[in-house]
Amino acid sequence: QVQLVESGGGLVQAGGSLRLSCAFSGQMFSNYDMAWFRQPPEKERERVSAINWMGTRSIYADSVKGRFTISRDNAKNTIYLQMDSLKVEDTAVYYCAARRYPNDEYPYWGQGTQVAVSS
Repeated sequence: QVQLVESGGGLVQAGGSLRLSCAFSGQMFSNYDMAWFRQPPEKERERVSAINWMGTRSIYADSVKGRFTISRDNAKNTIYLQMDSLKVEDTAVYYCAARRYPNDEYPYWGQGTQVAVSS
C-alpha cells in the first residue's frame, strides 16, 4: 500500500521560509501524481499545489502562486513544497497526497505536518 510521511513543518515568522518534504513508499513513485493540501484552523481543506508524475507540470492555488514551489525527486521518492514569503494566513496543517491515473481524486494521504506563521 502507498504510505506518505510529511516532515518539515514548524513555526516561522511572517516573511520567512519553510521547506516541506513528503516521503512516498509502497508503490512505484513515478506512476503517481502528487499534491499538497492544507487545512487552516476552522476552515476547509484546500489544494495548494500539484505536480504530475513526470514532474513536468505543476499547478498552484492563486493564494500561493509566486511564493510556493512544488518539486519532486523520483530518485528519492520524495516531493517538496518550498514556501517563501510566508503569511499568517498560510498557517495550517499541510498534507501530502497521491493519485494514479485514472483517479480524479487523491486516495492516499499523509498524516500532516503543522505550519504556523506568526506576525
